[in-house]
Amino acid sequence: MTLSMLLVFTGCSGGAAKPNTGTAGQSDSNKGTEAAKSAAKTGSDEKVTIEYWQYVYPAKVDLINALIDDFQKKHPNITVKHTNFPYDQYNEKVAALVPAGKGPDVINLYYGWLPKYVASGYLQPLPDSAFSEETIKKEFFPFVETAKLNGKYYAIPTAVRTLALFYNKDLFAKAGLDPAKPPATWEELVSYGKKLTEKDSKGQYVVEGLAWQPNSQLHHWYRDALVYQAGGKDLSDDRRKILWGDSPAGFEAFKYLIDLSLVHNLGTKDFYNDDITAFKGSHAAMNIDGSFQLGGLKKDAPNLNYAIAPLPSYKEKATQVSFWANAITKGVQGKKLEAATQFLNYLTSKEVQEQWVEKVGELPAKKEVALQDKYVKDEKLGPFIQQLSYAHAHFFVDEKLERDYFVEAVDQVVLNKIPYEKAYQELVQKTQKLYDDYWTKQDKK
Repeated sequence: MTLSMLLVFTGCSGGAAKPNTGTAGQSDSNKGTEAAKSAAKTGSDEKVTIEYWQYVYPAKVDLINALIDDFQKKHPNITVKHTNFPYDQYNEKVAALVPAGKGPDVINLYYGWLPKYVASGYLQPLPDSAFSEETIKKEFFPFVETAKLNGKYYAIPTAVRTLALFYNKDLFAKAGLDPAKPPATWEELVSYGKKLTEKDSKGQYVVEGLAWQPNSQLHHWYRDALVYQAGGKDLSDDRRKILWGDSPAGFEAFKYLIDLSLVHNLGTKDFYNDDITAFKGSHAAMNIDGSFQLGGLKKDAPNLNYAIAPLPSYKEKATQVSFWANAITKGVQGKKLEAATQFLNYLTSKEVQEQWVEKVGELPAKKEVALQDKYVKDEKLGPFIQQLSYAHAHFFVDEKLERDYFVEAVDQVVLNKIPYEKAYQELVQKTQKLYDDYWTKQDKK
């Protein structure tokens, strides 16, 4: 547009410079108009390259590569360069390169990182012309609103994941349990787990009744499922106050989670390295995990005879929901912004979301896609999807620190024999301070 206007102005000034404003002046003006049209046409055919970043997760890396090939065929003037980094290095790379303008144009990030990314100036709001608030609220599940900060949406997901109970049907049968009747309550989860737990003559685990890995999905299970199931709430509506300590529910949920290992001896931290490894090898009979594991299980444990059930409940039903979303970085403008917007539109399309289900196992982010019969009635996907209506997405101000604080509190009780109450109060206080500090900085802007 700038070039077009410049050419038009050049044509006009060329005509104005001639004292005779007859035919010659009009000819120059027409030439300017034709030049502007030519420039606009050239601009529409201009080739542009954008860079896409995501962390290394094999199923996603392979799928994105295939999707980029398809996108480029449909948009021959756009080239998408795909770069990925190990998970542990990802945020460091973003912090080092994005502010310098050397990072991605489109970035895949965990929704829990959004407040930090936005506060650091890494992202720009999604273009309203393509992703208006009205459109997002109409097409996506309500919990996507956690990607809205300062009144604007900064990211949009292709897929979402919820937590559910994975269980080994063969180990159920071996323990005399009906594989068609998984535990449905907190109490049943404990009783089933005891029957499924196997130990050797030295008291060492052979099979965990329930995999127990606090630094994996259990901290999510606590905030967005157990607390609500016990009748409590995670955060205040304005996202400023931790509400776990405002009712007995938070502490009851905290103690229940720890007791699964410390009192009931259903599992232990780092058994077979982590929970999913133990489950894949039939060394854990049950595991609380996300729908994103379906792709890995299909690839790594194709013969594992397992099933999925909604999370066991207590006073209320609840599950956790989270998502990796795609966003556009701060400095992207002009043709790159147009190309980035087109790529985001493609990544949120029905065809891509359906491929994501098949290749990765995550659930479609759009309601009309997720609620198709072929998914709702699917043996593996159905239990996840039926929980979406009562799923909760925690608003993180610092996902890493919040996870670390939770794991430290659990370790205090289990490893250091600190009283439950003391460890819990410290967890609430430290987490609340994190929120207070975050909002203090936001209020000053």
